Amino acid sequence: MLVGVGLGPGDPELLTLRAVRLLGESAAVFVPGNLAYDLVKPYRPDAVVLNFPMTNDEDYIRTCMEENADRIAPHAEDGLTVFGIIGDPNFYSTFSRLCEVIATRYPEITFATEPGISSITAFASVANVPVAGGFLVSDGNGPESRIFMKVRKPAALAASLSEEGYSEFVLVERMFMPEQRVYRGGELPEKSDYFSILFARRPHA
Repeated sequence: MLVGVGLGPGDPELLTLRAVRLLGESAAVFVPGNLAYDLVKPYRPDAVVLNFPMTNDEDYIRTCMEENADRIAPHAEDGLTVFGIIGDPNFYSTFSRLCEVIATRYPEITFATEPGISSITAFASVANVPVAGGFLVSDGNGPESRIFMKVRKPAALAASLSEEGYSEFVLVERMFMPEQRVYRGGELPEKSDYFSILFARRPHA
């Protein structure tokens, strides 16, 4: 199994307890660059630094992805392997793209992620900017996804969003609590707990 572990925004004291535990338990640890290596070094000085180029050359990026996939795969096939990444592995990260390449070349490998403090939430703390109400986060592209917090009527909300072109829905209720539940697609309940988040995404172009 390959687990993408969020390492936080750059301060080693902002690694989660779970991140530290997984770094210690894994058979191998890989990181995309020296900044990530500095964060995991106290726990895994044997972590392997991989090359992920910052370039717009898609052919070169693809070649590097395939080379890195081939280096990671033998370890992920045999046991727990960690890919440590700055921020959170599910927000604008290299990990999801790496998983797509590995899944194509090594379909027997499974994947999971462990959250880290993202730059989005870290910014509010560093800048002392409290955030409330709706807000837009973008990497420069148009929004394809929306996240709704404190959703009390998820089925009705999803039906309304469907009219705007959204077709993929995931509801997480009481996240990381003992009663956590995950609903997908057409199985959304009529009512949900105060601690609920609904994710909606339009089809990829």
